[in-house]
Amino acid sequence: MINLTHSKFGAIFLVFEVLLLCHFASAQQTRLLSHDAFPEYKIELNEPQLCNETAQQYSGYLHVNKNIHLFFWFFESRNQHQDDPIVLWLNGGPGCSSLTGLYSELGPCSINPGADSTTFNPYSWNNKANIFLGSRYSYGDYINSTFTAAENVYAFLQIFFKELPKYANLDFHIAGESYAGHYIPAIASDIIEYNNNNGSRKDIGHINLESILIGNGLVNPLVQFKYYPDMACNSSYGRVLNDSTCSQMRQDYTQCAKLIKKFYLSNNTQDSLDAQVYCTSKLFDPYVQTGRDPYDIRCSNNCDSGLDDIDKYSNRGDVKTQLGVNSSLTFNSCNGQPKFALTGDFLRPFDIDIPLLLGSNIRVLIYAGDADFICNWFGNEAWTKELKWNGAEGFKNANTTSWIINSTGEHAGDVTTFEGLTFLKVFKAGHLVPHDQPVASLDFFNRWISKNYL
Repeated sequence: MINLTHSKFGAIFLVFEVLLLCHFASAQQTRLLSHDAFPEYKIELNEPQLCNETAQQYSGYLHVNKNIHLFFWFFESRNQHQDDPIVLWLNGGPGCSSLTGLYSELGPCSINPGADSTTFNPYSWNNKANIFLGSRYSYGDYINSTFTAAENVYAFLQIFFKELPKYANLDFHIAGESYAGHYIPAIASDIIEYNNNNGSRKDIGHINLESILIGNGLVNPLVQFKYYPDMACNSSYGRVLNDSTCSQMRQDYTQCAKLIKKFYLSNNTQDSLDAQVYCTSKLFDPYVQTGRDPYDIRCSNNCDSGLDDIDKYSNRGDVKTQLGVNSSLTFNSCNGQPKFALTGDFLRPFDIDIPLLLGSNIRVLIYAGDADFICNWFGNEAWTKELKWNGAEGFKNANTTSWIINSTGEHAGDVTTFEGLTFLKVFKAGHLVPHDQPVASLDFFNRWISKNYL
């Protein structure tokens, strides 16, 4: 989830989030993985049996020196794990846990009411993919920028693939939602650059990056903030604000844009904070004051998230023991940590990395639920239309067609594709598309990773 004034969700398949410093100890037998090229990094690996899942699982920590300890959870594909691609899922906040995504969106199981057990998820994205997830079990010094997170992810992948080589040559995809619109382009561009620069090094593995998928992402705030009035007054779900309020929001965007551009020129953290405070108060707060859910325009107040059950289950002693987590560590779905905002990371544009990906034949899928306000489809479509790349004119002029679910024949959204870039608007879905439309989400995900058109 994007954290403007508060956070509700924030999921990741492998997003590295950090918590309070504590000592890691595990009742599980663990393996310690390392790589000579990354001496400051170590992976501590367990093999849990949770989530009603028969496929192989791994969990553990990426230890970065002595100060940062980043939790992950890996599920093999339910199909043909030796051939199916690997997917790294990243999401949000920053400051919220990935386990909300695991248990409420696209992981192998969901938590039953009361948090006493889990239920098998038939629509999990590991049906035909090997999946990484992470969680708020991480601890240590805070990571405060997307660029640092990208470096840690790359080191993790190199160690994991070196020690578990059966996964190393599989196709690799990076997917996520919300603030992952920052993480994903940065990580993908890092992988391309490392692949190009380290091609002659036998100790550094080539990562077979195939594509990226960003759902309701914050990719270019300067462009996306402009479309809050459109979502508030012109969405297919009816107007939320009156014409005069939306007109004022459009006028206020002019000053918002000036402040963001000032930050881009100065790279001064205070300029970033000034812009964020102004833009939030003028463009986001009028909507929040209506009581509508910023993650789903169809809901008054907050839609049911199930966070209480996720917190309760994640704090159970037997669950922590299986995962190799210290029993004294307290799990919280969100902590609202502001470190990324304090470094100016929040407002930075990461669409600037997309042309490199497209030019390197890395496919790009941008999808958006049509009921999300905070990272709405208007803004996401707009930045894809404004993207400067070799296929820009072709994408702008490309026909939009109906996306039909293979298994049901339902018209589930509209799709625009030109060469390697695809924009998909998903009907009847908010910020968390796999949660709201599990059948449709699994359809587009499986087709995409199988290199089939939507």
